[in-house]
Amino acid sequence: MTGATSYSHDFEGKTVLVTGGAQGIGRGIALAFVRCGASVALADLQANVARDWLALECARDEPEGPTYRVYEVDLARREEAVDLIGRVEADFGRLDVLVHNAAYFPLTPFDAITPAILERTLAVNLCAPFWLTQAATPAFVRQGGGRVLVTSSVTGPRVAYPGLAHYAASKAGVNGFIRAAALELAPLGVTVNGVEPGMIRTPAMENLGDAALCGHIARAVPLGRLGEPRDIAGAMLYLASEHAAYVTGQTIVVDGGATLPEASAAFA
Repeated sequence: MTGATSYSHDFEGKTVLVTGGAQGIGRGIALAFVRCGASVALADLQANVARDWLALECARDEPEGPTYRVYEVDLARREEAVDLIGRVEADFGRLDVLVHNAAYFPLTPFDAITPAILERTLAVNLCAPFWLTQAATPAFVRQGGGRVLVTSSVTGPRVAYPGLAHYAASKAGVNGFIRAAALELAPLGVTVNGVEPGMIRTPAMENLGDAALCGHIARAVPLGRLGEPRDIAGAMLYLASEHAAYVTGQTIVVDGGATLPEASAAFA
């Protein structure tokens, strides 16, 4: 595949559900699993966008390759999250990996955060992994185990950013969820882990400013660039693979070294 990222993990025969996969990090994660042979279920409010690129990529890479389905779901609604898991298991016959990547984070000054903004942020970012994992656990148990992966963030657990207090609070909660759920689900053979992205080059970055600001941010990263969705996808593939069978309750920071304590002094 010319210009495509190559991955060495093998997910042949596995079914992977990725939420928030229409664009950005979610698209990168879903595409990585497709290229590793997985059958991919992709859930997003922008189902048509997801369906278009996924059909194109699957046809381009492997005309006879993995199967996929796209589901239009609002993960702020518990009933839709629970129903999604049932639909995926019914359509594919199994569920091996759940990746909750969907997120809601409108850039909003602290004093302008409304109940509606806060409630939707918490519903999509923090409540949805609870409902999805609860619903998926019986499916995992039926086949002897499974993987839950969540896209967290360095914003909240490690750093703060103006206009994202609601988002930071939700992601700090996500890290707590990862640790507690990992502890309770370990006896069932289910691991729970996450990835904390730093500044990743996605359409959502447009919310943070113009090209000049993005350039300034990149220069402050020790590795000298913004991250790409494939950087997050690589960490997700590892956590979903057999190489991480003994890893649970952890998050991997993928930020080019930006949150290292020394970074602000050395690369400002």
